Amino acid sequence: MTDRARRMLSTLTAPGLLVGFLAGAGFVSPGGAMADAGSYLAARQATMDRSFADVAAYAERALESDSDNPVLMESMISADISMGEFDAAAPMAAALFEVEPSNQISAMASLTRLARDGDYEALIAALDDGQSISTVVDGLMKAWAYVGKGDVQTALDLFEEKSALGKGFEFFGAYNKSMALAMVGDFEAALDTVHETDLPASRPAILARVQILSQLERDDEALALLDRVFGPAADPEVDALRAALEAGETVPFNVVRSAREGMADVFFAVANALDGGLDDSYTLLYARIAEVLRPDEPAYVLYVAALLERLENYELAIVAFDSIAPDSPSFPMASLGRAEALRALGREEAELEVLNQLAKSHPEITEVHIALGDAMRRKEDYEAAAKAYTAAIELNQPATRAQWPLYFTRGIAYERMGDWKAAEADLRKALELEPDQPQVLNYLGYSYLEMKTNLDEAMQMIRAAAEARPEDGYITDSLAWGLYRLRQYDEAVEPMEQAVELMPVDPVINDHLGDVYWAVGREREARFQWERALSFDPEEDEADRIRRKLDVGLDRVLIEEGEEPTRAPQDG
Repeated sequence: MTDRARRMLSTLTAPGLLVGFLAGAGFVSPGGAMADAGSYLAARQATMDRSFADVAAYAERALESDSDNPVLMESMISADISMGEFDAAAPMAAALFEVEPSNQISAMASLTRLARDGDYEALIAALDDGQSISTVVDGLMKAWAYVGKGDVQTALDLFEEKSALGKGFEFFGAYNKSMALAMVGDFEAALDTVHETDLPASRPAILARVQILSQLERDDEALALLDRVFGPAADPEVDALRAALEAGETVPFNVVRSAREGMADVFFAVANALDGGLDDSYTLLYARIAEVLRPDEPAYVLYVAALLERLENYELAIVAFDSIAPDSPSFPMASLGRAEALRALGREEAELEVLNQLAKSHPEITEVHIALGDAMRRKEDYEAAAKAYTAAIELNQPATRAQWPLYFTRGIAYERMGDWKAAEADLRKALELEPDQPQVLNYLGYSYLEMKTNLDEAMQMIRAAAEARPEDGYITDSLAWGLYRLRQYDEAVEPMEQAVELMPVDPVINDHLGDVYWAVGREREARFQWERALSFDPEEDEADRIRRKLDVGLDRVLIEEGEEPTRAPQDG
């Protein structure tokens, strides 16, 4: 987090929903009335579960027995804002204002509706009357309200007033002044008002500067800024902007087209500054305000959806993703997010439907084919997975270092299909693109061990992977299993024990440790590890093999499989 973000956090107070309510405050009102205990506790649990609809419902029920409880009122308003239901929040916000005129959450709901409806006179009056979200936000909202009234000079003066923003936020005033100047067409002054290094860390801020540079026919600087921030492979919107600049077109300034959009940008910038510093449910309040003030801005919608996903509120995240129109450049990104949320809800078939449709409508987007390949691989449809990865690979020729994961994952799909020749070629290609990549070295080396071929090379690969990632349990298991395969049983014990320490509930690794213990004559410990492995739900064929080992011992099983037994006693 930047120093500026830390200073911002010091001026913003988290609402009672996040502090008092979660800590247990709010059960008794200031007047001494007792809230409905069941509804209160249910609302509190729903708050911790991020179930906003339940918070609103239970808080409303609890308020029936304690109508003036400010924490319950605040929790209900916060839940409505979190769901984007500002009209639903309005009556309770007005009631809370009567109980606590300086309440932040009440102001969020009330001031946002005034801004959304373009009632700038009432917005200024409410701010002058003491309604307050925070020092930094209040001053900027008031300035943009004057822009909305047509009094641009007063607005510019307010943006200049550092005291209106609070210490450490002069850059916010300068940036918003720049946006206001650009909105009225004074691009030279807009560019001179704020330095690039003082831009808020948000996508709209970068795009705004690019558009201003384009208006001033400084396309080379605009392209250089896009490359610095987004890199050569960005997304459809940035790619379209880059193409327009490269074609010499003048890009219109549309990041902020009205006072309301200026306020939306304020809340979005604040949300970005808060991100990671406070609970995501608090950041969501600011993001929701930005979204309701400018619902047609995909960046705001995607950010709201991302926060909802982080809060594991996937149903609401899907609603947000669905609000982005199919003709929007952000539609593919939204669809990928929707597919991920569906998977999190266990709706894999719906996820695949979204990804398959997206692959048909946007076959030119690499990430779409990768997501489809990953989904098919999870479904164990390796042929379809390989086909999807191939489509992604074909979009990225000639292959560069960045494409090594594509060859790696396609190689895995081929290996699971039983096409080792194709798998080996892809895994070798991945290593060619990214030499010494630990995951690839481990997978290829372990595969050789299982096939009992190229054992010396396999061990070289696995040792290199283990040296690069000593805390990776799977790689450590591969190292120990390789030593076991080479019949270096004593040397295998320590790394296999370490692997189990790193991955204590993995059935395969526990099974492997049992085999190693058996091989060095520690039969009682071997049986204990096999029992542990069974308790961690291994695949059914592996479970059957473990049960057989428990019945007759490892050596008998190896002989039955046509393998050479270990040197351990065979009377187990």
